[in-house]
Amino acid sequence: MNSYDVAIIGSGPGGYVAAIRCAQLGLKTAIIEKYSTLGGTCLNVGCIPSKALLDSSHHYEDAVKHFEEHGIDIPGEIKVNLKQMIARKQAVVDTTTGGIDFLMKKNNIDVYQGLGSFKDATHITISGEKETEIEAKNTIIATGSKPSSLPFINIDKERIITSTEALKLKEIPKHMIVIGGGVIGLELGQVYKRLGAEVSVIEYMDRIIPTMDSGLSKELNKVLKKQKFKINTSHKVKSVERKGDEIIVKADNKKGEEVEFKGDYCLVSVGRRPYTDGLNAEAAGVKLNDKGQVEVNDHLQTATKNIYAIGDVIKGAMLAHKAEEEGVFVAETIAGQKPHIDYNLIPGVVYTWPEVAAVGQTEEQLKEAGVEYKVGQFPMRALGRSRASMDLDGFVKILADKSTDEILGFHMVGARAADLVAEAVVAMEYRASAEDISRMSHAHPTFAEAVKEAALAATDNRALHV
Repeated sequence: MNSYDVAIIGSGPGGYVAAIRCAQLGLKTAIIEKYSTLGGTCLNVGCIPSKALLDSSHHYEDAVKHFEEHGIDIPGEIKVNLKQMIARKQAVVDTTTGGIDFLMKKNNIDVYQGLGSFKDATHITISGEKETEIEAKNTIIATGSKPSSLPFINIDKERIITSTEALKLKEIPKHMIVIGGGVIGLELGQVYKRLGAEVSVIEYMDRIIPTMDSGLSKELNKVLKKQKFKINTSHKVKSVERKGDEIIVKADNKKGEEVEFKGDYCLVSVGRRPYTDGLNAEAAGVKLNDKGQVEVNDHLQTATKNIYAIGDVIKGAMLAHKAEEEGVFVAETIAGQKPHIDYNLIPGVVYTWPEVAAVGQTEEQLKEAGVEYKVGQFPMRALGRSRASMDLDGFVKILADKSTDEILGFHMVGARAADLVAEAVVAMEYRASAEDISRMSHAHPTFAEAVKEAALAATDNRALHV
């Protein structure tokens, strides 16, 4: 029987990053993956493939709608080759997951393919082509999550689908009904909207991206409606039925009236649930809460002290980069170090175009906590860089403490928001004031200038270009 300092169950961003960090710290490490490729949901059927399709569909939309204005004439009809688009997406996935194989070999990490299941607190049975048992002084549970559904929905994976199936459709939907106005639904909805589908979003809450600052919800709602999305908020879905190739969704609107939606595809994107199937957690004394999450303490230890859990399978935002931070945190804890994570400074991003990104506190949270704050906001359309690229929608909003000027929240809708939020994370990690950012030189012309201008607006209402 092979024996390890650390065994990791699950090879998503949390698991494989934890494995690499453990190996760097001199710990003998094994990683166990149920599927034939490493990388988990993110690399195989999540973050990476969805970004590939978002990029491809964005190129198509630019060619159809914007090239002429740029002075680029393309004779004949511009057509979507969906088969090639999906193939390119898969090539991106294959290259990326192959990169994880390389990293495992480079760091001398043993990879086991099969379902990892606890025999007891220090032994794991791996059921693959053959059954194997290994011993581990410490184990990290990084089993991730799966798409959630609603009790009355029968996901047939053909017409009533989750994000996994939406990444490999054989045809462009005529009318895609999206249940859930969160990150996943809006991103995949935008892919197919660009390719020619009609898209109707049905959201239970009173706004899309309901966990983010309401200002971002309002701006993205406005932009998506301009892109001809049909957005229906405060709608409670009560039935989803398939009749041949037609999907009928019935919902009650905020007045309690029944509304009917008919389409040829229905994407169910109502969140994700922690995945612990087959883990046999109880055999190792690991406890789950009523949401199915593995219970952990502040050190990410489970009820069994040599077993840790990270990522989507525990409480908190289901984000790949949050899982990565937790993977490093646990590896360093096992090695006797004293790492730290500030969960307030883990950014959230929506990869629509324009992108949406945020870190820190929302206005709603600050009001609820009774914190006095000031707001600095700057519109993207006031930037020369935005006009040059025709990316005029959105704004940057900085929330700063009214008395100390410390930045408490950063919220942005606009081009490259996903990249620009990192500036705010760095600033807030060092507890910078709005004035600190306002006095730093930002290259011209760039989208980043909007961050400086918003900081100027927050400092003393002294933005220069509005």
